[in-house]
Amino acid sequence: MTNILFTAFSNRTDALELASEAVVGLRELGIESATHFLDQLEPPEIDAATLVVSLGGDGTFLRSARLAHEHDARVLPVNLGTMGFLLDVPSDQIVASVNDALTSPRVVERLALAISLEGSSTSDFALNDVVIERRRVGHMVRVRTYVGDDEYLTYSADGVLVSTPTGSTGYNFSAGGPVVDASLSVMIITPIAPHFTIDRSIVVDADKTVRLVAHKKPAAVVADGTEIGMLEPGQAVTVHKSPTPVRVVSSGAFELGVRLRQSLREGHA
Repeated sequence: MTNILFTAFSNRTDALELASEAVVGLRELGIESATHFLDQLEPPEIDAATLVVSLGGDGTFLRSARLAHEHDARVLPVNLGTMGFLLDVPSDQIVASVNDALTSPRVVERLALAISLEGSSTSDFALNDVVIERRRVGHMVRVRTYVGDDEYLTYSADGVLVSTPTGSTGYNFSAGGPVVDASLSVMIITPIAPHFTIDRSIVVDADKTVRLVAHKKPAAVVADGTEIGMLEPGQAVTVHKSPTPVRVVSSGAFELGVRLRQSLREGHA
């Protein structure tokens, strides 16, 4: 079992070349490492001592974070994407960043979501968001929302999402939701193109439980961009804070204001 695991998709030749170079560079420092393709079926052997090094964009990081979360491992995000809003390690600093992560790690715990579909005995996971969305183009979904035991709003919309602070700069932001500091323990409920109802987000304490019920029409459930199930009319999905956070190794270079200006180009993207 290796303590350093580079993760990438098999069609990313740039990531694989970089991983090969990093494996050699780390070996010269006496550090053994290996590479895992995120699109292969057989899972790698890792444990809580493993450092998962994500090589790619935000999508690669989300898949790598899911893998790390399953084993309570740490994840180091290296930016090879065009946006890379969630990533703070440049691609030319991999060996140094891995070495720093092993000797003096700065680990930031990111709030994650536990997702349960009514009628299912299994739970799923999201670092960014879970979305209840329409099944067909041209149709809306009807979603009734609850926070704890309190009924909130019923939306007719393209969808409704529940986002973490980490995910607030993704789909939530595109749907008009707020950018939230990742250190806060909250969940953001945001409607997507709502029809004849309030279009503002609702921010709730992450210790509460959010329940979304498909009303009158079926809906798809999507976690971090991957469909995880379907809701029939009257069926609910429950979202609450995962008891285990995602452990992200930070270089200390992530500043929200700077990242907003760089990645979003001050409104000129």
